[in-house]
Amino acid sequence: MAARKKTTARKSTARKTASKKSARPADAIALLKADHQKVSGLFEQYEKTRSEDRKGKLADQICQELTVHAQIEEEIFYPAAREVLRDQDLLDEATVEHQGAKDLIAQIEAGSPGDDLFDAKVTVLSEYIKHHVKEEQNELFPKVRKTKLDLKMLGEQLQARKMELMEGGGTPARGGSGAATKTASGRLSGSPRGKASSAKKTENEGIMAAMARGIGLGGN
Repeated sequence: MAARKKTTARKSTARKTASKKSARPADAIALLKADHQKVSGLFEQYEKTRSEDRKGKLADQICQELTVHAQIEEEIFYPAAREVLRDQDLLDEATVEHQGAKDLIAQIEAGSPGDDLFDAKVTVLSEYIKHHVKEEQNELFPKVRKTKLDLKMLGEQLQARKMELMEGGGTPARGGSGAATKTASGRLSGSPRGKASSAKKTENEGIMAAMARGIGLGGN
């Protein structure tokens, strides 16, 4: 009986220890990889659904997840990585890629499923993110892991900031009040979808102006 009690006590202690370990924040790289995996799953769901309502909700969630992810990387992870990496090229490229993603996110936030090019923009964003994730996970993260950077502490900082941003709200719910919230792109987002005709007009004018400048027809 005594032996059985000791065995039971050891198993209970082991379970408690495992539970405590699982409750601890993941290190920085594991946390960022988990974000990548979650967003990848959301893009897959978007591709499979035919419901415009479901597409709208998924697009909102994708934009929020990516906005928060980009912000915690730019505020915490990238600056910490710059302090320990001699080669800054990967970090510079990642920062530029973030800006490209933010531009697409802003266009998606201003549109609505059923709009011209809405699905195309989500698809292009998905491909853009796949490329970005591949470079981070295959090149940047392995280099950072080889340094003396305290990834556990950094992971705690990332997790705390992420929770703060998610609780504050990223993008507004579809059909919501339209209250403006500032995103990682530095823009104010929040106008309800389907009521952005003026924004679309401005966007189209901007595209035409950019094309004109590209072929030498723009003014000084």
